Amino acid sequence: QVQLVESGGGLVQAGGSLRLSCAASGRAFSSSIMGWFRQAPEKEREFVAFITRSGSSTNYAGSVKGRFTISRDNAKNTVYLQMNSLKPEDTAVYYCAARYYTRADWTDWGQGTQVTVSS
Repeated sequence: QVQLVESGGGLVQAGGSLRLSCAASGRAFSSSIMGWFRQAPEKEREFVAFITRSGSSTNYAGSVKGRFTISRDNAKNTVYLQMNSLKPEDTAVYYCAARYYTRADWTDWGQGTQVTVSS
């Protein structure tokens, strides 16, 4: 079990940058794959990115590839999402999530942080 607390959301102009942070508590953090998801108004939740336990492997949704970077610092129990070249369509509530490396389902979720990109 991992408890997650997100921060870093806000309002930015198109083309700007923002970095989201997700602070995790629990001894399982280093054994967890970490991910970011987002949900726009009246839309379904969608996958954004994930990172493996050591940070050696990452994966991104096609819509954010080349613009977003996921990273983690296991010593600080924190995962980050660096968002560059933001577009209005990136506007959404962003959620941090965790899953134990032996499982296929995302079992732990943060409260979400609002990201709004103005045009």
